[in-house]
Amino acid sequence: MSFCFDGMIATTSLHRATARRASLWRALAVAVACAVGCVALPATASAELRLCNRTQSRVGIAMGYNDGSGWTTEGWWNVAANTCETLVRGDLSARFFYLYAVDYDQGGEWTGKAYMCTREKEFTIRGNQDCLVSGYDRTGFFEVDTQEQKSWTVQLTEPARKPAQATAPQPPAVPARRP
Repeated sequence: MSFCFDGMIATTSLHRATARRASLWRALAVAVACAVGCVALPATASAELRLCNRTQSRVGIAMGYNDGSGWTTEGWWNVAANTCETLVRGDLSARFFYLYAVDYDQGGEWTGKAYMCTREKEFTIRGNQDCLVSGYDRTGFFEVDTQEQKSWTVQLTEPARKPAQATAPQPPAVPARRP
């Protein structure tokens, strides 16, 4: 009787060991299939508009775009020195975007000739007409041509340093006229 009992234990242990090996082989097969599948499947491209701040300063970013129903400006994205931020997630719906950037640490700005409405605090503004009358600031944005790509990255860099130049004293200010 003890022999059968010992045999049962041995059979059960053998069965468990065989089952464990089969389970490990199945797990290994699944892992290999997943690895092959990950390599075989094309990677999903990330579509977005990104801005990389390649300066030594923190910068604030405002963006303008035409979404088909009119002009919109939004701000502010605060981008730390030497980091990137996604401004638009997903496929780019417009070819042209307009950006304005201000250097929080050293002063200065990146501007352009496309004037749009902004304000000092966080904002989303529809339309770009009569900024001042509407209580907004009128700010010059620079154009970014994405060339109809699905993704685009803008590199914001330090302005080129100009060589030192002799400066003449400024003429006196002209007094303002009184009505």
